[in-house]
Amino acid sequence: MMLSPDQAEADLSWTQSDPETMLNGLKSAGCTSDEPTESEDRGPKCRAEQPLSREEKRRRRRATAKYRSAHATRERIRVEAFNVAFAELRKLLPTLPPDKKLSKIEILRLAICYISYLNHVLDV
Repeated sequence: MMLSPDQAEADLSWTQSDPETMLNGLKSAGCTSDEPTESEDRGPKCRAEQPLSREEKRRRRRATAKYRSAHATRERIRVEAFNVAFAELRKLLPTLPPDKKLSKIEILRLAICYISYLNHVLDV
């Protein structure tokens, strides 16, 4: 913002250099602490925490090591169950050679073809 030569800095509300005025402004904004703490990116912040929103509570809960560990364990169990289901499906599908390694998408495509073939056999 450019200042004109006839405009004084004292006229601008954002240039409050008086600590007493700044402290009163913080108290009127709902800050009850006499000693505001400085945050690098947001400016003055009160020590008295505001009530957190539901989304903020969720973010903080997800940031804990206990939550991350539990989530990783659940994900590992889910993936293991998924792989077991594919292995069971793979056992039911006829392939040559029988021990041929198939990807998940190949297993699904082969299962679709095999089901179609069995439906065709039943219809005839």
